[in-house]
Amino acid sequence: MDAEPRRRQADSELTGAVIGAAMDVHRELGPGLLESVYEECLCLELRDRGIEHRRQVEVPVIYKGKVLGVTYRLDVMVEQVLALELKASETMAAVHSAQLLTYLKLLDCRLGLLLNFGQETLRDGVVRVANQYPA
Repeated sequence: MDAEPRRRQADSELTGAVIGAAMDVHRELGPGLLESVYEECLCLELRDRGIEHRRQVEVPVIYKGKVLGVTYRLDVMVEQVLALELKASETMAAVHSAQLLTYLKLLDCRLGLLLNFGQETLRDGVVRVANQYPA
């Protein structure tokens, strides 16, 4: 099997595992809580499943090749390859996907998931975002 199909399969397995963990959190808690609560619980699920992750990852802002003195924070980075941006909103806006895509570009990361725990069912709150042009 070539490297690209193997990478895609690994990406698919990882995203499936993360979505499964998020669904367990949503099933247990339901909508209506703060984003920070969902982040804490999701990270507990990831840890219990042996999935490496980091919380509140600094995202440096680069302008014309210069790193600025300001940063953003990505909610969770999973296994150094999957960026997670969590929301707890009744509705999703295009700006949420744009925000995650910007993080992916700044981090030179290929794939991200926008997980909105504010939806009645999490299935309606999962958006996959791909950075088509990693460096």
